Formats: sequence, structure tokens, C-alpha cells
Amino acid sequence: MKINAIAIEREYGSGGTKIARLLSEETGIPCYGHEILEEVSRKHGISVDAIQKYEEKGTGSILYSVYAMAKATAGDGDMLTGEGHVYLAEQQVIKDLAMRGPAVFLGHCASEALKEKKQVIKVFIRCSDEAVKISRIEKEYGIPSAEADSTRKRFDRKRANYYYANTGRKWDNYRNYDIVLDSAALGIEGCAAVLKSLL
Repeated sequence: MKINAIAIEREYGSGGTKIARLLSEETGIPCYGHEILEEVSRKHGISVDAIQKYEEKGTGSILYSVYAMAKATAGDGDMLTGEGHVYLAEQQVIKDLAMRGPAVFLGHCASEALKEKKQVIKVFIRCSDEAVKISRIEKEYGIPSAEADSTRKRFDRKRANYYYANTGRKWDNYRNYDIVLDSAALGIEGCAAVLKSLL
């Protein structure tokens, strides 16, 4: 089967972004993560910072999730909250980018946007070694040692809430993905190599 897109969700500190960027570099296939926010910002005249704040507000309410999913499926933004409008805009940008050709997508519920598209692999990247994860957070993001664990928990909670609010599924339930990679066991290069073999 030919793979046209890889949709990656990842734990904070797992090295998921580095893996996706390395994969893009080695294959020449574009990688879209922060670029999704920049495109939404450009198209809708809302700052990237404001978009990120909307994402922070992602609710864990199942009623909101059902409502948002129904609206997203219908492509209907009427009566949605600001967060819902941002989600719909992100989903449309992901679909538009996928139409350009093979791509790697980071976060933003990309697998949901591409669920009707064939030849998409859903990937979750984790890091089973807490010490490796904390060390990576300190070195790569410059976060002080005393704040590394609380920062990790905050970002993972944000990602989990956003994913659940917009899909109705648990972000860290591995059954939602085709492949789960452990960057502690495989390393950054190893994870990229596994994904490269699919392409």
C-alpha cells in the first residue's frame, strides 16, 4: 500500500517533532506542524498566539465533543465557540495541505481531518523513559529542571483535552493509532527510519 500521509500525535518530550522534521528532511516530503497554525492565522486574520490560547481551552466535555464533531463533519461553523471555529479552520487547512501531495502532519487532530482519505498512517510517539524525556525537555526547550515535569504534564494535558474535545477519543489510547513508537527504545533516528520505510 502506498502511504500518502503520516499523522503524528506525540507526548511532550518524546522527540516527536524532531522525528517528523528528520523524516521530512530525509524524504523531501513536507512536514506541517506549526505551519498549520500559521496558515490558519494568514487565512483568518487571527494571531498564532490567539489560536494557541483557543487550543488551551479545549474542553473535556463529551457533550461539547459530540456537538463539535457533528458541526465539523457537516463543515458548519455556525453557533460554535471560538475554539470550535479554530478547530474547523485547522481541519480545513490540513485537508488543503494534504491535497498538495504526500505530507507529514504533527498534532492538531490531523488523523481526524484525514479520516476519509485513504493511505494515511496514524502514529503515536511516546517515550517510556521518564529520565530521557525530562532531560530532552530541559535541553531542547531550555526549561529549568524544577519545572520540566510540570511543563510536560501541562502540555500533555492540553493535547489530550484538545484531542478528546474534537474526536471524542482518548489521545493516549494506542488503539487509535496504526503504529506506536517508543523514542526511548528506538531513538530519534530509529523512529524516523521506521516511518521512512513506510514511505
